[in-house]
Amino acid sequence: METDAELRFDRGDETPERLKRQIQRLMGMTGAQMGKVSGAALAAVGARRDHFVVLAVLAECGPSSQSQIADRARVYRSDLVAVLNELEGAAQIRRDPDPADKRRNVITLTDAGRERLAELDAVLEGVNERIMAPLSETERRELFRLLGRINAHLAADGA
Repeated sequence: METDAELRFDRGDETPERLKRQIQRLMGMTGAQMGKVSGAALAAVGARRDHFVVLAVLAECGPSSQSQIADRARVYRSDLVAVLNELEGAAQIRRDPDPADKRRNVITLTDAGRERLAELDAVLEGVNERIMAPLSETERRELFRLLGRINAHLAADGA
């Protein structure tokens, strides 16, 4: 895995000018650094990103099928089963047969899952604060707005 120093976008005179002009490189390296920070913070409390996204989907969307969770959380279906097993083992979710279709399960968030989600929300809020520390509140809103525009533009183009 790359070190923080290796993920630094600009090393002054060591970095060729052509590389400094590549937004994809800047975003990729910044994303990798943010992933390391958030991954370490979640690991410190025995969690992973997929735990958070599944709990968040269930909290906001209510009981769901595995297929719905995979689509909403953008977790690969093959990975989702392991995540659900871990969350169920910690009593954070419950699997029940779907009354309308016995071939599938309905996944429900438990009280323990709600408590865990609140804990993970706090951890990730701290991560957001660490990442965004050099920006003012206005700059933070503007960054989200601009990145949202870029994302929507690329999604509309089918990029």
